[in-house]
Amino acid sequence: MAAAAQDAPIYWIDLGLRPGIDLGFFTLRYYSLAYILGIVLAYWHVSRMLKAPGAPMAQKHADDLFFYCTLGIIIGGRLGYATFYQPGLWADPGSLLKLWEGGMSFHGGVIGVLCAIAWVGWRGGLSFLRVCDYIAVNAPFGMLLGRIANFINGELWGRPADVPWAMVFPGAGPLPRHPSQLYEAALEGLLLVIVMLYAFWRTRARFRPGLLVGLFTCGIAAGRFTVEFFREPDAQLAEFAMQTGLSMGQWLTIPLFLLGLAVMVRALIKPPLASGLGSGKTA
Repeated sequence: MAAAAQDAPIYWIDLGLRPGIDLGFFTLRYYSLAYILGIVLAYWHVSRMLKAPGAPMAQKHADDLFFYCTLGIIIGGRLGYATFYQPGLWADPGSLLKLWEGGMSFHGGVIGVLCAIAWVGWRGGLSFLRVCDYIAVNAPFGMLLGRIANFINGELWGRPADVPWAMVFPGAGPLPRHPSQLYEAALEGLLLVIVMLYAFWRTRARFRPGLLVGLFTCGIAAGRFTVEFFREPDAQLAEFAMQTGLSMGQWLTIPLFLLGLAVMVRALIKPPLASGLGSGKTA
């Protein structure tokens, strides 16, 4: 009987998790809080980074980026989700605007952020690649918090599994599954936070334009590609995954990884910048 108890799966519902904080008139969802906290944490850390030698921009540029990157994450993430994962949303603009119901694409968010960086960089005469480096260092904060929020919401669960930590999620049927949200939080979030902070503060990577953003791009692509083996494909894309052998998320990470690798190689081939270089158009 003791052995049977040990083999019993973990039931997500028994963890006592709630999707948000009930304020009576409004539920403040953890998913929204994750986005807000991730952006605020990134802004705080970028401000610290700008005080170190070699910063490519001033604090006023970081303030602009804080605003425009937030818009890029929200708009790009939502439109990317509609484009890559649920095209039916385009036929119903009302549902497309219902951000509180979930459904955001990392790849769409990246495109939105890149557009924001290009806009702020163009207006301020900044090096696009070097600004990307500084933003890339902070992106894993949001990834970590966002995936934890997915787990708290009991969404985006994994494939059926027989591992000791497998969980039964509401709405996913009776089979225990991989808690793939936590895998993503570990690989795309925590691990990358450690790698990127070390690369910026303990090495001279920031003096090689493109090296940090290339490292982040390769890391996030490799992490996502790996986790997708454990994550249940979106229902509307399950047949696509069976036909192609890879999920939509994995197919999207392949060009992302190759792009990151090319940017890293370019950064390592070119001579590094002088340590005392400030903001301006370089690389």
